[in-house]
This record gives sequence, C-alpha cells and structure tokens, in this order.
Amino acid sequence: MTALLKVINEGFGLAFREGAFSQPNQPKHTRMVRYFCRRLCEALDIDVTVHAPMPVEHALWVSNHVSWLDVAVIGSQTRIFFLAKAEIQNWPVFGRLAQAGGTLFIKRGSGDSVVVKEQISGFLNQKIPVLFFPEATTTDGRAVKRLHGKLLASAIATRTSIQPLVLCYVNEQGQLDQVVPFVDDNGFAPHLFQVLGLKKIRAHLMPLPAISPEGHDVESLTAELHRQMSEGLLALQQQVLQPA
Repeated sequence: MTALLKVINEGFGLAFREGAFSQPNQPKHTRMVRYFCRRLCEALDIDVTVHAPMPVEHALWVSNHVSWLDVAVIGSQTRIFFLAKAEIQNWPVFGRLAQAGGTLFIKRGSGDSVVVKEQISGFLNQKIPVLFFPEATTTDGRAVKRLHGKLLASAIATRTSIQPLVLCYVNEQGQLDQVVPFVDDNGFAPHLFQVLGLKKIRAHLMPLPAISPEGHDVESLTAELHRQMSEGLLALQQQVLQPA
C-alpha cells in the first residue's frame, strides 16, 4: 500500500507539472500516461509479458476487458489514451488521475456514444491513438463476449486501422487468475485490497494483426474483430496456461 500511495502522489505531481488538469487530452500527455502506468505496475507488482512486438503504426486500439488493471498493463507498453465507463470518473483518487490522463468517459446506454465517436475521430485525425474495450464490461477473461462496435465507426470515417490486443492474467498454478477480474459488481475499494493481497500479478498481453476498415461497415467490422480477438485470446491462453 505504501508503494501505491507513493506512485499516486507522484502521478498527481506529474499531472500538475504537465498541465494535464487544466488542459487534458494533449498529445504530449501520452508519454506521461505511459510513465504512470509503468510505475503503477511496479507498485502493484504486476509482471507484464508481451508475446509479440507492440505495433507502432497509428491505429484505433481495442482489447478484451478483465479488470481496471488492464489500463495499467496496456498503458505501460504503449503511448495511448483510453475510453472508460463514466462510473470510473467518480472513483476516489483514480477517477481524478484518469481525467488528467486524457481518459474519455462514456455513459452506458446513453447518447454519449455519438459525442465520443466524434471525439475519437478528432483524435484519430490528429494521429493520437485511443483504446476502448468493445465488450463494454469486464469479464472473467475466459472468452471474448459480444462486442459493441458503434465506436468503430470513427475508424471507418477516418480510414484508420483497428489494432486489437488480447490479455489474460495467470495465477501461480498456471490457471486464469480468479482475483484480478473486476466482475460481479464488486466495489473498487474491496477489490483493490484483494489485489494488494496478491504476491505477484502475472499479466500476458498479445497484439494481433491490424484490421483495415476498408470495405467494412460497422456490423461487418465488429464481426471480423470479434473473430480475430476470440481466436487470439484462445491462442494466448494455449501458450500461457497449464493443463487443468
């Protein structure tokens, strides 16, 4: 806990120095986000293994979603902004840091998707990378659930490739970790203390081939993305999990 508090304090200081509270969403802030995510992984003792070179080409990034830790894991490996559900904006401490880190927030089931799609399109036109979690909720990490692809329209409109990622967390027995997933309406604070109780968190991250939006509409692009992410997650699990 002491290491985590130290990193949080460092994050606030960095955000103030970079002007991230007064002028968020600046391209230069992606460097700050990556640095903070790396420090957060260190404080939480997250060991991140990347199973293929991280892409450097401009893209709209997507990933399966297991835990709030996903942001730290992915953000530690590339310079990027994130899209998150609006509830996170109200989380103590971390919500304020997420705002400073350029996070875009969206309310589930509202008309926010239209506004956020326009914001993402603006970022993509400026070659600023953004990542969102198209499952729109966290899962236990076993499989990729149904994808909500409305925001993929921003990639189609700006002719930007989709860059999929898949990730999973593995426990000491070589099985999918059951503590890290942030599911079943767990409160953030109780889950944080559960995570802090782990000796080490082993995260595995694998980028997949980019998908061109050319020739796709939202429906077909969503279907292709789901196919590739499902196959990719299965391939990753086959590499890192021990036989039950």
